[in-house]
Amino acid sequence: MTGHRTEPDEIRTSHGGLRALIADDESFARQGIRVLLDQDAEIGLIEEAGNGKRAVELMLAGAFDLIFLDVQMPEMDGLAALRRAGAELAGAVIFVTAYDHYAVGAFEVNATDYLSKPFTAQRFRQALQQAKNRIRSGSQATHARVLEVLQRIASQPTYLNRIAVRGARGTSLVDTKDMDWLKAAENYVELHVGPACHLVEATMAEIAKRLDPARFVRIHRSVIVNTERIRIVQPASNSEYLVTLASGTQLRSGRTYRETMQRLISNPRGGRRQNELE
Repeated sequence: MTGHRTEPDEIRTSHGGLRALIADDESFARQGIRVLLDQDAEIGLIEEAGNGKRAVELMLAGAFDLIFLDVQMPEMDGLAALRRAGAELAGAVIFVTAYDHYAVGAFEVNATDYLSKPFTAQRFRQALQQAKNRIRSGSQATHARVLEVLQRIASQPTYLNRIAVRGARGTSLVDTKDMDWLKAAENYVELHVGPACHLVEATMAEIAKRLDPARFVRIHRSVIVNTERIRIVQPASNSEYLVTLASGTQLRSGRTYRETMQRLISNPRGGRRQNELE
């Protein structure tokens, strides 16, 4: 992965154009939106906030035309940040949520007011265009029904279905269910999908909290494994275990993850082979 690393509060300056704010606690989520905004010639400035508090500061200080606001952020969620900044914002707010798209649709909310993760580039461009239309028409108020629905889901746990990966040929989306294992690599995380390895600019902590614990388990401070790929677990030295995946890849657990490994191999719902899971 190449390119300049985007910091949470970095600004891309330009002459004229629409001013956009991206507020999301996940760096790879901010990066994904930034990549899509960079493709729009009408966007003149992009600023980022990595948490709700910073989002409030920027919303109060800057006259943004577009605000992409993550509903679920720690300490202060997107809705709380919007209330703190004040109801009469000049910009058109597009809420970003990982809540199930079909469940949101069931509430019959106005689609111009939110983006459901994971979203396609086409869906993003549609929401962006509709937001631009709202700006030009002077009707930028967020639909009351949208606020009501998003308020309900702001505190609900959500897990990633896909992760955006930047590459030389553009941005691709990796389904989390297809990932075999993940490894921390300084300020990046390696996503191992079959023979391929993708680099994502994020911390292991950021990604770990958004992965479904029913599918993924952390066996080392630097390694997370998709449990559906595990084929053999063997005891090693010093309270460590050797984990063999379906691909043949072997990973070693950390000493401090002994209890995690014991819970994994003693799952009462699964079968047990005498030589493999002792």
